[in-house]
Amino acid sequence: MKITKLTTWKVPPRWLFLKIETDEGVAGWGEPVVEGRAATVAAAVAEMAETLVGLDPRRVEDIWQMLYRGGFYRGGPILMSAIAGIDQALWDIKGKALGVPVHELLGGPVRDRMRLYSWIGGDRPGAIAAQAHDAVAAGFSAFKMNGTPELAIVDNHAKIDAAVGRVAEARAAVGGDVGIAVDFHGRVHRPMAKALLRELEPFHPMFVEEPVLPEHLNCLPQIAGGLGYPIATGERLYTRFEFRDILEARLVDIVQPDISHCGGLTEARKIAVMAEAYDVALAPHCPLGPLTLAASLHLDFLSHNAFIQEQSMGIHYNVGSEILDYLVDPAPLRIVDGYLPVLDRPGLGVEINEDVVVERARGGHDWHNPLWRHEDGSVAEW
Repeated sequence: MKITKLTTWKVPPRWLFLKIETDEGVAGWGEPVVEGRAATVAAAVAEMAETLVGLDPRRVEDIWQMLYRGGFYRGGPILMSAIAGIDQALWDIKGKALGVPVHELLGGPVRDRMRLYSWIGGDRPGAIAAQAHDAVAAGFSAFKMNGTPELAIVDNHAKIDAAVGRVAEARAAVGGDVGIAVDFHGRVHRPMAKALLRELEPFHPMFVEEPVLPEHLNCLPQIAGGLGYPIATGERLYTRFEFRDILEARLVDIVQPDISHCGGLTEARKIAVMAEAYDVALAPHCPLGPLTLAASLHLDFLSHNAFIQEQSMGIHYNVGSEILDYLVDPAPLRIVDGYLPVLDRPGLGVEINEDVVVERARGGHDWHNPLWRHEDGSVAEW
């Protein structure tokens, strides 16, 4: 079997799909994208395609090593996301060629179903109680919300009070049995994070995500030491080597590799196993499309330390298109009572409707994250 062609499509709301074709008629799909940089990642895939045509797609690990180590400059969001989508598609091909789900190729599932959470609140969080009720009514036992809009590096305490108030509103709406994850989104700088993390403690977050920017993770022992709830990070870490550093330093309780940013299933599997060695939980980041979600679920089914999976059905980014729109049969990703059963179809276990992809790619998208500014005109973290 040989690779013959790689094709990418930008599809709404903000995704990039990749199809890899072979001379035996078996094709695989992946999702190589950085949100807001889809065209840049597509260009990186096109460069890598020159070296892939003619290779045996079943040699997944060898191709991964070639793409990663074959470039003198390596790592980072663009290159690792390009590799990630290619890697997903190669595993899809291999599973389809052998007639088995990808997780069967990597040891088989350790659980029968996977718990998922939903998103509420939007970018500048609001209507918290109503959306929290809706999530629970839909069967979810957990949800995630942005903790705050933009904050200055040192801001007034009223904004801390407002952020805490939103979490308090969510907790009052759903009671003590529902998991509430609070995403700081890197918007909170160290001086403000220290206060906010402690004031959230009475509301028992399931976890707080990205309490500070990835550049400042070394300060976590100072600002989060002694807290009675878990700290999570990892969506903006791209290799096992970056995860190794935070694991060795005992900085976090939950790692969140994004399987479309960290080099695909091949690298994410290594990150998950490494985290297990440190007794650190796994909750893959996934505010993306159906292929990222399917690949993430295969990782979850393989990983003893996986405990919950992000998914983006109904998220505020999904304007005009949804995950299930792109599937021939939505059944494998149809969430029931907040869970998905083990994916049992060959490859990644989802069949992309190429006609829909081609049609929606005609409009494409030009999604970029907002550029926010503080009241004084300086750039704010989004």
